[in-house]
Amino acid sequence: MADQVGLRERKRQRTHDAVSAAAISMFLEHGFDRVSVADIAAAAEISKPTLFRYFRSKEDLVLHRIADHEGEAARVVRQRPARQGPLTALHEHFLDGLARRDPVTGLNDDPEVLAFHNMIFSTPSLSARLNEYTARDEEALADALVQTAHIPDQLTARLAAAQIIAAQRILARENWRRLAAGETAASLYDTAKAAADNAFRLLTSGLGRLATGRPGVSRPDATS
Repeated sequence: MADQVGLRERKRQRTHDAVSAAAISMFLEHGFDRVSVADIAAAAEISKPTLFRYFRSKEDLVLHRIADHEGEAARVVRQRPARQGPLTALHEHFLDGLARRDPVTGLNDDPEVLAFHNMIFSTPSLSARLNEYTARDEEALADALVQTAHIPDQLTARLAAAQIIAAQRILARENWRRLAAGETAASLYDTAKAAADNAFRLLTSGLGRLATGRPGVSRPDATS
């Protein structure tokens, strides 16, 4: 029975991923607003009701590709080594993403990745849905800070989380903007790394206690 459940789940996941990939390909070729859900269902050889069992909305067909990153900052904070500060952990994670050319950092010049980001940023409904992801990321990070970083109240944690998530978002958007203007990921890497270092330095000067991993200790001149 367990094998049958596992097989059904794997089949469902394959269908889910195939429908999303087909939809994104059509959106990139024709434009998000010019492709209907009916068009996608027909291309995937499924009915519209079946498609909506996999995806709640047309926007989710696109944004499921970044769903794995939802709550990532909170996970980094929760899983960081003992006595490592949240800002240090997040800084190192962002730098690792730059080195790996993780699309979420904006530093990936694969043409399809650039086109994908352009579609999101230029389509109001996709940008609005992305803002919902951002809001949930802030809430999740605030909870992680309260529970693991000795922040005494939820409001302080929310203020800190908002600044951290905003810094990461702005860094990624700037990287994408420069790549879209013609720079390469390789040529931009050192600049992107320096910008990330500066951003986390700025966060540390304002959120110094988070840099230490110890309650009541502030080191505004360091990130570790």
